[in-house]
Amino acid sequence: MLLLVSSIHSKYTNADYDINVFMPDSEVPIDGFPVIYVLDGLSYYSFARDTIRLQYINSKKTGIIPAIIVGIGHKKNEMRQRRFIDFTGPAEQLIVPHHAKGKIPEEYGGAEQFLSFIENELKPLVEQKYSINKREQSLFGHSLGGYFALWCQFTHPSLFQNYIAISPSVWWNEKELLNMCTTYCMEKKHSNRHTFIGVGEKEGFMVDDAQEIVKILLSHQHSTEYYVAPEENHASVVPTVISRAFRFVLTKNQ
Repeated sequence: MLLLVSSIHSKYTNADYDINVFMPDSEVPIDGFPVIYVLDGLSYYSFARDTIRLQYINSKKTGIIPAIIVGIGHKKNEMRQRRFIDFTGPAEQLIVPHHAKGKIPEEYGGAEQFLSFIENELKPLVEQKYSINKREQSLFGHSLGGYFALWCQFTHPSLFQNYIAISPSVWWNEKELLNMCTTYCMEKKHSNRHTFIGVGEKEGFMVDDAQEIVKILLSHQHSTEYYVAPEENHASVVPTVISRAFRFVLTKNQ
């Protein structure tokens, strides 16, 4: 069953978001359905929805169980600018690597406000309308969205149990995620949290960056799966690894 929630205006970000929701046409589990929140819904909601829809009917073979998908989409005409605002952490000073110079909008660093939108406006709406398992919630992001998923995990780990970061922009602000990850692990905030990180083989420095995060997580025995997709690049990696990522977060307790 496919349901569309009309555009939501957030008081925290002063922006509008299109929310798409997919609910499986199957018996509701005793504890409710797992739910996966998908960033960049305009680009990736359909992939996520169909990954669940086409595979949960044969869970024994696919490893995919019924789950609710919530796509969080920016308005198309402001998507590029809003991604830099919503998906990046606050910073007094931004250090931009050579490959990104001249490509960063003037506004950035609104992750706290965007996360407040998810936590205080979107989640309550989803929980009111659908039967979900509050102990099985995942956040999915690609590129800057992948940075945001990891930033959320390292700074507000209680909001989700599972974090999926595909080709995360670890390069943002002089790789600040590395220090955040180390602090997160040292403070032992990762109990009962699970991380999937995927990247395309042809993504150059982003492969090395992802490996740095994974190395820290694994050194602290954090529940982590890391996958490098052969022959894939930044644009092609999501449809290649999404089933693997969903299997990880949906079957880890089975």
